[in-house]
Amino acid sequence: MKGYARALAAALCLLLPVVATAGDRVPVEAFAHGGGYSMPRISPDGKYLAVAAAMGEDHAVLVYALDDMTHPKSYLRLPWHQLPYDIQWTGSQRLIVELANFFGSLDRPERLGEIISTDVNGKRILAMFDRDFGAGGRGGTVRPSDEGYATIAGLPSKANGHFYMQTYMWNDEKNTWLYDVDADTGVRHMIGQINAGSMDFTVDSDGNVRYAQGVDISNNYVVYRMQRGLWSQLTNDAQGERFEPVAFSQDKQHLYAEISLKSGPLSLVQTNADGTQSQQLAKDDFGNIGHIQWTPQDVPVAAAPVTGIPTPIIINGDQPLAQIYKGLSSKFPNQFVDFSSFSEDGSMLIFKVSSDRDPGTYYLFDMKAKHIGKLFSESDSIDPDKMGSRIPMRFTASDGTQLEAILTVPKGASMNNLPMVLLPHGGPIDVDDNWFFDTDSQFLASRGYLVLQINYRGSSGRGPGFEGDGYGKWGTRIQQDLIDGVKWAEAQHYADAKRVCVFGGSFGGYSAMMTVIRAPGLFKCAIGEAGIYDLAMMYDKGDIKDTKFGKNYLEQAIGKDPAELAANSPDKLADKIDVPVLLIHGEADERAPFAQAKAMRAALEAAHKPYEWLTKPNEGHGFYKEENVVDMYNHVQAFLEKNIGAGVQTN
Repeated sequence: MKGYARALAAALCLLLPVVATAGDRVPVEAFAHGGGYSMPRISPDGKYLAVAAAMGEDHAVLVYALDDMTHPKSYLRLPWHQLPYDIQWTGSQRLIVELANFFGSLDRPERLGEIISTDVNGKRILAMFDRDFGAGGRGGTVRPSDEGYATIAGLPSKANGHFYMQTYMWNDEKNTWLYDVDADTGVRHMIGQINAGSMDFTVDSDGNVRYAQGVDISNNYVVYRMQRGLWSQLTNDAQGERFEPVAFSQDKQHLYAEISLKSGPLSLVQTNADGTQSQQLAKDDFGNIGHIQWTPQDVPVAAAPVTGIPTPIIINGDQPLAQIYKGLSSKFPNQFVDFSSFSEDGSMLIFKVSSDRDPGTYYLFDMKAKHIGKLFSESDSIDPDKMGSRIPMRFTASDGTQLEAILTVPKGASMNNLPMVLLPHGGPIDVDDNWFFDTDSQFLASRGYLVLQINYRGSSGRGPGFEGDGYGKWGTRIQQDLIDGVKWAEAQHYADAKRVCVFGGSFGGYSAMMTVIRAPGLFKCAIGEAGIYDLAMMYDKGDIKDTKFGKNYLEQAIGKDPAELAANSPDKLADKIDVPVLLIHGEADERAPFAQAKAMRAALEAAHKPYEWLTKPNEGHGFYKEENVVDMYNHVQAFLEKNIGAGVQTN
């Protein structure tokens, strides 16, 4: 441990503070720029670095030699709208890339279901799972194309050229398979299978499948344990207990898992390999435990609640890396340190430092050389010194429930009677707002607006009970949570009650219309981006309805009663909207089809309500092209200035 401490002290002395000078208003282009590096992965021998590179609208995987970072050793350009979902090294000379599609800024990257492998020099690119396999075969094998999708499920504890791959087939929603795959040849060997669809497997250090868990076709969480060669389902008790396996220690003596009691926040525990004798490692009464930092031997050394400002909880403090983590956290005050990647011997560490004002900067810690060096920033267009502060707070909703609010305060402003924009997040289920950098919030704050985000019921981060409480309440309780938050911010005199607008994307676009409808007089304007405005239409148009899981989700989330759907659809209530509206939509949106925006526009016109309109062809769920994002932000900026800007007379 003393050696680690000396290495840390010497390396930290080499870090110099970053100094930036204040300038004029941050240009819109800075928030629309899509360039940057992310997802750095160091090779097992510590000689190479693979990164995901975004170059505007194009994406690639680059490999650098760490002793010469001036030019990439290889450059794997990906097709239009594809990006890496995951990058992993299977050996010191070979890596695998799981691919994803990305059609709009409001969507999470959607796994494409295909995996490729490549040599460190960018040669011998092979498809590990490919729907266009053809008849030729590879690696000495011949098989038909893969009619399904696959994900990287993990790696052996020691690099051996192989990886674990989960597969799901299109024509079978009732099975999941796990394979050990040779990344050099593509030859795969099945090591696990379960008669349940879309499960995730937990594998021990010997490659034995021990657990399977996930959400079943009816949208219920289930978990299974392998016992004597057979799967046994673990039953959550009537009090709402949930058990989620995370990882095995390399000595296979301990299982690390997350547990929820009485449907409350998830805590991190250590158990025996069979899940018995639980020992609590990290817990928070308000939010889930996340941000887990692991050693190369799969031992957790720190974790933090996902709500509020993430404050690390040190675990296994006698571990040398726990001391390293404490030292790094102290050196980067008001920021959060994340371990990103290790060399196999643990002597080389890549870590990320990020905050509410900084999207993230990556560093390389060479513990043998006692040196820390900066690698790159995730976004060179963002100057953290010009960003606002994000302040998590709590308030009590009208029914007595405690909720989290996050306020983004313009740089240099006092939080007193500011013009405010309510920014509801999308989802609504299993999505949340957190303390870390948020592009929309920082853009609005850079224009002088206080930004209010609320983790309403249905949001993730506070356990399965809080998340489940959002089902069936899209247009009712969720909207009241948002309205209660605005009234709270006004009562605290954070916001000027005469200058409040609402702007949201996806479900947030739905909420932008519904909050105005539910609370007449509270807002001065509303902006809906890629919103859902007709609930019944979701059963006929859009990609959610295309699977059995999606149909079940819709029935749980919004119900099927036509009267209830109409009573909670903004396009059926347009006559109640009493403020100017801006509608923004991509004409190729598959999640919230363009027909949703057209229905809202028609309803506003029929009700003789003022509105503005911005659409773009070939754009999906949120704009993708930088010039279109710039145009959107310019429209938002002008619309807000016209309705709650400094020169506007309010009553």
